[in-house]
Amino acid sequence: MRHVIIIGNGIAGTTAAQHLRKLSHDRITVVSDESDYFFSRTALMYVYMGHMKFEHTQPYENKYWSNNNIELKKGRVHHVDTSNKELLFTDNTRLSFDVLIVASGSKPNKFGWPGQDLKGVRGLYHKQDLEALEKATSSIKHAVVVGGGLIGIELAEMLLSRGKTVSFLVRESSFWNNILPKKESKMINHHIVDHGIDLRLSTNLVEIQGNSKNEVKSVITDKGDVIPCQWVGLTAGVSPNVDFLLESSIELGKGVLVNQYLETSCKDIYAIGDCAEQTQPIGLRRPIEAVWYTGRMMGESVAQTIVGNKTVYNPGNWFNSAKFFDIEYQTYGWVFAQPRDYEKQLYWQNGNTAIRLAFHKESGDFLGINTFGIRMRHETFDRWLSEKVAVQYVIAHLKEAHFDPEFFRFPIRKIQQSLEAQIQLI
Repeated sequence: MRHVIIIGNGIAGTTAAQHLRKLSHDRITVVSDESDYFFSRTALMYVYMGHMKFEHTQPYENKYWSNNNIELKKGRVHHVDTSNKELLFTDNTRLSFDVLIVASGSKPNKFGWPGQDLKGVRGLYHKQDLEALEKATSSIKHAVVVGGGLIGIELAEMLLSRGKTVSFLVRESSFWNNILPKKESKMINHHIVDHGIDLRLSTNLVEIQGNSKNEVKSVITDKGDVIPCQWVGLTAGVSPNVDFLLESSIELGKGVLVNQYLETSCKDIYAIGDCAEQTQPIGLRRPIEAVWYTGRMMGESVAQTIVGNKTVYNPGNWFNSAKFFDIEYQTYGWVFAQPRDYEKQLYWQNGNTAIRLAFHKESGDFLGINTFGIRMRHETFDRWLSEKVAVQYVIAHLKEAHFDPEFFRFPIRKIQQSLEAQIQLI
């Protein structure tokens, strides 16, 4: 019987373990030093905001793992001996494997800022980050969040929910403008400010200053401003958590390099989730994708390959979703902040509700959609993208894609008339 070890109990590692158990009688061990059991990382903010308890983020009962003969080991791996197929742990214990899946996730970026290791400076990625924030909450009055991405705006909302004043440092000239087109980014800027956040655009962190107790007392920006605070959230992106592999023979780039079957450079060793870096591009996707659903898909694919049904990892059409305070955002297909040479875009907005459609200017094929404040059906847009329907078809059938929550009025005809009129002008 083979021993399959999975490093990491996030969505990628957990999915791989579950599918391996369905497909094989292998001995399976999941290793993690973060938590005893799998939990939903995206739900951490709602635990802090009081909408749920931490145990509510765990979708399976604790006995689920033993009932399914999946062993759990709490520990931190500091080296992978590929020659002898052994894991070395920080407590000097060892564990042998026949097959290894690296699903070690991400770590928050740090860029060598002076003071970044002071007490009261944290990211928001791990369960321990949430616990540290909980401890600090009773004493802090003002916090600074550094980094204008999705984790940054979530952390700002979390702190605001506890009555803290928040300064939000965003190095870009407009929030998330490398992803969002100008009008949508501007809309979110206003929404952030309307919620009482001190939004500082085109602003970089220079230094975090501490007091005599090695605690945060203020930050200094590249504008020369000194912002008094007692807590700093570093949310300037994440990078693959692969430092423990630096002395191994596993080939690394920014992450663990894998082929289309999620195989690494070493036989019987695979990598999935946030830490995996594709050596061959998959369409327009980035080589590393720290996205929940791609981690799940990788877990399913790698399980098939390990049991002998070699399966190409194919994530399909791009999609994602987020929430900017009370504005829900969804994207399906590709809608670029700066349209590509072959791309045309249509836009409709009413207050904090907006739709942007992208299509090929020559063929008229539908390429993607962004929606704000309007909830749409994933399966409908996934089908339309796969079938390469015309943008006029999407506009005419837009109501079919609307996920119609109770009491929500969808001004479908106004939206269609606006988008149709724009097509006539192109």
